Amino acid sequence: MRIKKYLSLKPVIKHERTLKKSHSLVSLVIRTKNEERWISSCLDAVFKQSYKNFEVIIVDNESTDKTVDIADQYPIKKITYISNYLPSKALNQGINCSQGKYVVCLSAHCIPTGPEWLVTLVKAIEEDELYAGVYGRQEPMSITSPADKRDLLLVFGLDRKVQQKDSFFHNANSILRRDLWEEVPFDDTITNIEDRIWAQEMLKGGYKILYEPDASVFHYHGIHHDNDDSRMSNTINIIEKINKGDMNEYGKIDPQKTKIISIIPHVG
Repeated sequence: MRIKKYLSLKPVIKHERTLKKSHSLVSLVIRTKNEERWISSCLDAVFKQSYKNFEVIIVDNESTDKTVDIADQYPIKKITYISNYLPSKALNQGINCSQGKYVVCLSAHCIPTGPEWLVTLVKAIEEDELYAGVYGRQEPMSITSPADKRDLLLVFGLDRKVQQKDSFFHNANSILRRDLWEEVPFDDTITNIEDRIWAQEMLKGGYKILYEPDASVFHYHGIHHDNDDSRMSNTINIIEKINKGDMNEYGKIDPQKTKIISIIPHVG
């Protein structure tokens, strides 16, 4: 892995957030699976962006509805198909079909909230050569469940932050450097949180992750998919496995050492 070479870079002079408009090609990789409810709203917002130098790659997971027919009505560069879907596998496949200097990962049921979404992502990642990836805000829709609204509103706040230890990263709305992905592709053997595992490798290599709340999308569901038990269990199993040896043991209480007073009412 050649990623360590960047550790010797001299400090980068940060640009102002009002950078002149970049002309770099950006590849948007959008994963779909029966998204006819959302895909037209997503692509309408994408093709109304003020930043124009981009291409769109659709990675479709055997949709049986009109997702692909709708997508075909837009100037998509390529629609590629995947079986035995895994999110990381789909992203790697889509990026392999693309040519951009930067790669934007966008879920098909995410809708950019305004025309400056893409230029905001590009400006953010170009501020610092040590930003491996930038992820944006996710806001709930009016029909989002209360549990998912809670997740989105608590996790994706209004403060911009630079992460040097925290590997949280989210590929529903993100941008990353293609050259770093070429050195460290997404792990296509895992079922989820491929974004956080990739970000963790970037942090180990001396890079940083940026959260940019101004690059916002509307997202139907939250990061825990309405508290889906199997998804949450799978996620924590992966986190514990990759962090084995780096985490403290979970807090425990010895029942033999607790002092418990019980009040038992007695009716005489």
